[in-house]
Amino acid sequence: MNKTVNHIDVKSPLSWDEYFMLQAMIASFRSKDPSTKVGSVFVDENNHQITMGYNGFIAGIDEKALPWGKDSSVGTENQKYGYVVHAEANAILHAKGDLSGTRCYVTLFPCNECAKLIASKKVSEVIYLSDKHQDKDHTIMAKRIFDLVGIKYRQVEVTKELISRLNEHLGAQLLEI
Repeated sequence: MNKTVNHIDVKSPLSWDEYFMLQAMIASFRSKDPSTKVGSVFVDENNHQITMGYNGFIAGIDEKALPWGKDSSVGTENQKYGYVVHAEANAILHAKGDLSGTRCYVTLFPCNECAKLIASKKVSEVIYLSDKHQDKDHTIMAKRIFDLVGIKYRQVEVTKELISRLNEHLGAQLLEI
């Protein structure tokens, strides 16, 4: 009997970073925020997803009673910022276990408030997609928090090649339906 029959050298078309960032991107689709949709996934050292979250209002709240706008001329009470729970905070709130040593994949670099939560939970690394607010105080403070507690952070790139492969894969899957 030939022991090499059915033994094929295969490799995943996705790296773990790409895989979990795509999951965070899918989570962000759940957000109802009209301007900024953020998703987050926490993963353990064995590459098992522990929890996920997206930015939105408090679960169960009457969302029609709260503003989604961000016009600062109307005051904080009438802006989304006072009511939205960020993706990272939602993921942490819904985690069923310890998050020590996990990696956080998030589509937008965390703010200082989320950085405090992430640091308190002893997360080891933050992998982010966008750092569009890198010059804002809340991001500068978040990076300072991470630096002070030794949390690594790095940006992951979702390449055009990956998007093309994903389109091909999803297209093929849809054709089979």
